[in-house]
Amino acid sequence: MKITVIGGGPGGLYFALLTKKARPAWEIEVFEQNRADDTFGFGVVFSDETLGEFLSRDPQSYERIRDDFAYWDDIVIRYKGEEIRCEGNGFCGTSRVRLLLLLQERCREVGVKLNFEARIEVAELETRFADSDIILAADGIASSIREYYQDYFKPSITVKANRFCWMGSTRPLQDFTYFFKETEHGLICAHTYQYEPGFSTWVFEMSDACWQGWGFEAFDEEGSKQKLAAIFAAELEGHPLILNRSMWRQFPRIFCNNWYHKNIAILGDAKASAHFSIGSGTKLAMECAIGLHDAVIERGEESVEAAFRRYDELRRVPAQIVQHNADVSLAWFEHMDRSWDMEPMQFATVVMCRAKSVTYDNLILRDPKFVEKADTEWYERYYRETGYDYRDSRPTPMFTKFKLRDMELRNRVVMSPMAQYSATRDGDLTDWHLVHYAGHAKGGMGLIYTEMTCPSPRARITLGCPGLWSDTQEEQWRRIVDFVHRHTDTKICMQLGHSGRKGSTQLGWEKMDYPIAEAQDNWPLCSASPLPYFEDTSQVPAALDRAGMDGIIGDFRAAAQRADRAGFDMLELHCAHGYLLASFLSPLTNQRTDEFGGSVENRLRFPLLVFAAMREVWPDPKPMSVRISATDWKDGGITEADTFAIADAFRDAGCDLIDVSAGQTVPDQQPVYGRMFQVQFAEAIRNVRKMATMTVGSITDAGQINTILHTRRADLVAVGRPHLWNPYFTRQAAASYGVEVEQGWEKPYLAGQQQAYSVLGKAREAQLDLQKKAKPLRHYKD
Repeated sequence: MKITVIGGGPGGLYFALLTKKARPAWEIEVFEQNRADDTFGFGVVFSDETLGEFLSRDPQSYERIRDDFAYWDDIVIRYKGEEIRCEGNGFCGTSRVRLLLLLQERCREVGVKLNFEARIEVAELETRFADSDIILAADGIASSIREYYQDYFKPSITVKANRFCWMGSTRPLQDFTYFFKETEHGLICAHTYQYEPGFSTWVFEMSDACWQGWGFEAFDEEGSKQKLAAIFAAELEGHPLILNRSMWRQFPRIFCNNWYHKNIAILGDAKASAHFSIGSGTKLAMECAIGLHDAVIERGEESVEAAFRRYDELRRVPAQIVQHNADVSLAWFEHMDRSWDMEPMQFATVVMCRAKSVTYDNLILRDPKFVEKADTEWYERYYRETGYDYRDSRPTPMFTKFKLRDMELRNRVVMSPMAQYSATRDGDLTDWHLVHYAGHAKGGMGLIYTEMTCPSPRARITLGCPGLWSDTQEEQWRRIVDFVHRHTDTKICMQLGHSGRKGSTQLGWEKMDYPIAEAQDNWPLCSASPLPYFEDTSQVPAALDRAGMDGIIGDFRAAAQRADRAGFDMLELHCAHGYLLASFLSPLTNQRTDEFGGSVENRLRFPLLVFAAMREVWPDPKPMSVRISATDWKDGGITEADTFAIADAFRDAGCDLIDVSAGQTVPDQQPVYGRMFQVQFAEAIRNVRKMATMTVGSITDAGQINTILHTRRADLVAVGRPHLWNPYFTRQAAASYGVEVEQGWEKPYLAGQQQAYSVLGKAREAQLDLQKKAKPLRHYKD
């Protein structure tokens, strides 16, 4: 085979090296437009795990990297005069130019031909290299090949808000250090690490407002250097800053939806960029180079297209995970001021856990003393704020009490509202509901939510959705609530909602969101505006007039009274997921020109009228919450400013908790999934509007729950799908952590408690021991 690589960065060189090693007879040639020793930036960072992969792939290049790198185990966070240290991380920094030179050296040793100062005209790419079996586009973040073939690679490019620039310094650094600096114009963070003896990287990052406040737009590189050196004079300790194309930039978040076209594949920053705050750009490029190499060796001689498909199979999900973690980390730095009022250990925990790949349990593995200090600070603060004293028992944050009005929860774990589609056609409950809710209440969580329950027959989503409009239904719900209260310490919340334009649809395990197959079973729909959910498929809803609104307000008021008589501890109004009240809140579904449309204040009017009617008849000692979609995952939808306005309005109307979800407003949404993928929205409301929030969304283990609570991202954590297959999720977590304080088991099950704590406690110890042994080898130099 003949392979042409356009771009001589780490990714392209590593692919060429590995592939030529494996297939010496193949012709592999690299074309780089810059000189061999040109590089922009100073150092690159690798983890122990990544170094281990390099060791297994090419020991010679690994040894040469290892000869020169600066290794650190600790991450240091300098915050308001405090120095907080977290051990057990395992990273190395090395000079970017040194990395390029050693990869060039290894490429020459195995027979790769290298060409420098060789600019390739992209329009001539296919003709100039017509005899190449593979052309690899590795031409960097500003890739001309990606832009020329954008109709095929389909890149998504978003320029992020923060300003940053890379500089160097002669100040020696023993550890990777974050310097957080409060200035008269805002916060500045310096990401710093030593990459070779006598030299360290300094990446300065700040908001656009801070950047403008300091007037950096008026300064060239030298002027910016002098200004930053003055701001960080104490941190630089008399050492100068060094320039190397140190221009101010905003980070371009790039991801190509397609990774190949004809015989052209794309790699590195040209394909996907990862924010420098998790040090993953070079790592991602080189690991994708390994994946492409494996695919080409495995299937390249069979078919180049088959090799490219295999490359996609091997690397798409890992690349998306790395990029998602980088995106979340980037987002935190864009809003780092929202955490500035925290105490030192909480702030440090946020910094360590900002990307969500590191959780409370991960930190226990890395540095148990760090977690011990963070816990101590957390329990002291919680005692000051609430009077709940866990300073001695230390049960982890998820097993602390939480109070809303007069309702006290024994812990912070909530079972999410999850549709069961098991009611009768008349909206009555069945034995399934009794077994489901009563059975799960014995699982130890603090609070259970019902599925969305409807205040009238036409408010239902499906024929399997339950109601609360009749005496029969009220009594059926009372039976469940009475069981929960009589036999458990779990509280129970009724969620009321109206389906709007998403009503009259099939059951969840049928064709979700599509009209009921039997036409005679469908019923008329209403919404904010006459927009069908699925164009040409769904029923066109009627735009609600004031008389219709008044009727629905009355239905909700009556259902709230029934919920109180049934004994529910809490009441929630569903204003999310594209249902009726959400259709008023979102500009995508509200196109009204009257007083109920237009501005967010107008779009709030009808949902607030419904809430006010419910709050009026709901007892004052009992709390109320509102579920919202904090984003529609589509341009033109709900904004963060809208979310803040919505939260403020409901708080002023008597809401005690915002239940923060996302999406499901329109069928062509483009959600960004990942672990804890909706937590950022609850965090924003919690930290900016200072309201109690509950978060939900791909939260699957106790370590994630403790991370969310420890870092003030939410006050309650709702767990959905894991509760469907494991009602005892909370009991298992308590037994695993060894938490017994105020988490008592129901008396008929007490005989199993001791065994559970013994078995699961030992299992946790064994797992921690195994994880410690499985940690990547430390790559210290001898």
